[in-house]
Amino acid sequence: MNDMGDTMMLGVEGVKKTILNGGTGDIPIFTCGAKITFHFRTMLCNDDCTVIDDSKVVGKPMEVLVGNMFKLDVWETLLASMRIGEVAEFWCDIIHTGVYPIVAKSMRRIAEGLDAVDWQVHGCGMANMFAYSTLGYDDLDDLMREPQPLYFVMELLRVQQPNEYNRESWALNDDERLKVVPVLHGQGNQLFQMGRYREATLKYKEALICIRNIQTKEKAWDAPWMKLEKIGNTLTLNYCQCLMRLKEYYEVIEHTTEIIRMHPGDRKAFYLRGKAHMEVWNEAEARQDFSRVLDLEPGMKKTVKRDLNVLNMRMAEKNQEDKLKYKGMF
Repeated sequence: MNDMGDTMMLGVEGVKKTILNGGTGDIPIFTCGAKITFHFRTMLCNDDCTVIDDSKVVGKPMEVLVGNMFKLDVWETLLASMRIGEVAEFWCDIIHTGVYPIVAKSMRRIAEGLDAVDWQVHGCGMANMFAYSTLGYDDLDDLMREPQPLYFVMELLRVQQPNEYNRESWALNDDERLKVVPVLHGQGNQLFQMGRYREATLKYKEALICIRNIQTKEKAWDAPWMKLEKIGNTLTLNYCQCLMRLKEYYEVIEHTTEIIRMHPGDRKAFYLRGKAHMEVWNEAEARQDFSRVLDLEPGMKKTVKRDLNVLNMRMAEKNQEDKLKYKGMF
């Protein structure tokens, strides 16, 4: 690679830095929660300097938050030595690169449109090492089996302090998550009223991820867990209302069935599932769900009667159509 004669030691064992392009201004302040946006290229320390990953090839820069669940700690150290616009090459010894294959797997899956939120929420920690006998990428499997020093070429694009950008929900702590849930819920409701159902689902989903995240830290069925469960179920049912409008009936059946499994007295879940069954011609299932709604909430008699009339009418039409179709066949 480069002649190591022009390298600087960062005061960190096993790291050497070579500046390729100087950048401008002072070194930014890397406070906890600051968002760092940068391009990176990862290369093997062989004669060909084989490229393993390159964010420019993917077409979008990488973003990490200082001190927040990013498991390749050395990158924070490297970036914190840089100015805006600077391009630098870092040689990192094995002590810093052992976890790289796991982080790289997450980054690749994001680039492929998978795990877009999940990996930030759950991290990509050491436990994952034991969860997979293979990472799904041959080159990363090789690196897992035989860790080796790596070159990282970094280009620092910008550093935004926590008050300078909209923090995605995965970047929040639990208190912040709890505060953002009603905001997202309200935005979802507003979009639903405007008929923007697809956008509303994203708001409900984000709020739901926040709730489920906090919930994992509580003991199941205890009061704090139940409080979160109630909010989560409300968000799921709102999400299902959007799916009904988007004609995603089977997904509605799936989500409502999950709620009913956990909470067999949830009449709203039975009602929505009944409506979804009705849309996909599951007559017996629809009747069963509507009947359960009346058991749980006799006050809904009028609403359910109206739905059953629609169901009867549709089934009569369908039977008539089937008769004509079969008549034509014979």
